[in-house]
Amino acid sequence: MTLQDTVRYFTEETEILPCLSVTCGGAGLCVQACGGVINEQGTPVSDRTLFDLASLTKLFTGLLTMRLWEEGKLDLTRPVTDYAPQYRYLSDMPVEKVLGFEIGLTTPERIDTQKTPEAAKQQLWAVQPGEIRGRAYSDIHAMVIRDVIEGAAQSGYGAELTRCILRPLEMAETFLHVPEERRTDCISCRGEHRIEQGKHILRTDAQPGIPHDPKAAKLYPDIMGHAGLFSTQGDMVKFAQGVLREQVISKKAIRVMARNRTGFRRADGTYQQYLGALCYVKHPVQYFSEIPAYESDEAIGLAGFTGQHMSIDIGTGVFTLFLGNRVMNRLTVLVPEAGKSLTDYGLQADGRGSIVWDDGTRVVSSVNYVHQKDAHFHQAVADTLGLPAWRRAGTAWSQAPSAPAHRGYSSARASRR
Repeated sequence: MTLQDTVRYFTEETEILPCLSVTCGGAGLCVQACGGVINEQGTPVSDRTLFDLASLTKLFTGLLTMRLWEEGKLDLTRPVTDYAPQYRYLSDMPVEKVLGFEIGLTTPERIDTQKTPEAAKQQLWAVQPGEIRGRAYSDIHAMVIRDVIEGAAQSGYGAELTRCILRPLEMAETFLHVPEERRTDCISCRGEHRIEQGKHILRTDAQPGIPHDPKAAKLYPDIMGHAGLFSTQGDMVKFAQGVLREQVISKKAIRVMARNRTGFRRADGTYQQYLGALCYVKHPVQYFSEIPAYESDEAIGLAGFTGQHMSIDIGTGVFTLFLGNRVMNRLTVLVPEAGKSLTDYGLQADGRGSIVWDDGTRVVSSVNYVHQKDAHFHQAVADTLGLPAWRRAGTAWSQAPSAPAHRGYSSARASRR
C-alpha cells in the first residue's frame, strides 16, 4: 500500500475527507502524497495549503513547557499559581499534574457559550480541580498551561513559540494569526453537520483563518495553547524533523513527555486513556492508540478534530503526519438516540457512508474516521518505510529505506530535508 493509495481511499473512494496530505519519514527524509480540494470553490490542495491544526497545537504547547523546564525557568513541581495567580483554585496543584492530565478540571460554565472573550476568560480562571470522570483528556489543561508558560517566561505565548520553535526551525508558514492574503489558502470548515440524540445541528459560521474550535474562536485573537495554530505540510515536516534532531528539546525531555501518566486497564476490562505531557502516548491496544504499532514507547502524538494526526518517535526515528479536513460539508458527530446505533441512521457500523439531511442533500460521514486512518494510513507508512508492524527493540529508522517512493504518482514525492 502506498501513501497515494491512502489519499485516494479518503478523497475519492469513500469521500470521507475532501482533501488530504500525508507524510512519513525520519530526520533526513520524508515521503508525501496529497489530493483533493480545500474549499467549496474546488481549489486543489497544494504546498501552500494552510491546515487548521486544532489540537495538534497542544504538541507545541507541551514542547514549550518542557523547553522552559530545561532552561530552568519552570519547576513542574511548583503550584500553578506560582506562575499564573489568576487560577485561584489551583493554588495547591503542581504544574505537572495539569500538564499530564492527572486531575480533572471543570469550569463553572462552558467557555464557548460566553458572550464576550473576557467572560470566557473569567470562566477559565475559575476552573476547579476534581476527580477524572470519563475521558482524562481535555482542552482546559492546555489552556491553563499556556498561562503558566507566559508566567514562567515573562513573555507572551506567541513570542515564546517563535523563539523556541518557529524561528529556529524556519517555520515561516505557521501562523497564530493567518494574514488576510493567505486566508484563501486555508481549508474551509464551513458546513459541519452533527446529529446529537436526534437533534440536527448545522454550523455555518466558520471563517477561513479563524480557529474552528469553539473555545479558540471565542477567545481569538488570543491563542490559548489548546488549538488555534495554522500550518502547511512543509512546515509540519520541519517541526517533526526538528524534534527528532533535538532542535527544540532534548531526548531526555521528550522521554518525560512520553511517560504514561493516566492509562490503565480497569477491572471491567476497559481502559483509561494513555496520556503524557499534553500528548497521547502508546496504548497497549492498537485500536485505542494514537501512536502506531511500529513506533516505540518513546513516541508522542496527538489528533486534531478538524482531521489532523501526528506522531513523532525518537525511539525509531520515525514521524507520521496526516493533515486533512473532516469538517467541510461532512457529518462529524453522530450521538445516537437511546436504543439506536449508527446503522439506524443509514451509516455502516464503522461510521462510513452518508445520510440525507433535512433539506434533502446527501452528507458524507467522517464519523469514526480515525479507525479508517489507522487501517489505510499506517499500513501505507509501514510499507513505504519498510517497517514491520511491530518494531524490534533497539532498532531505529533514520535514513531512506529501499522501498520506492511511489513511482508513477505525480502527487507523491520523496525528498531529503
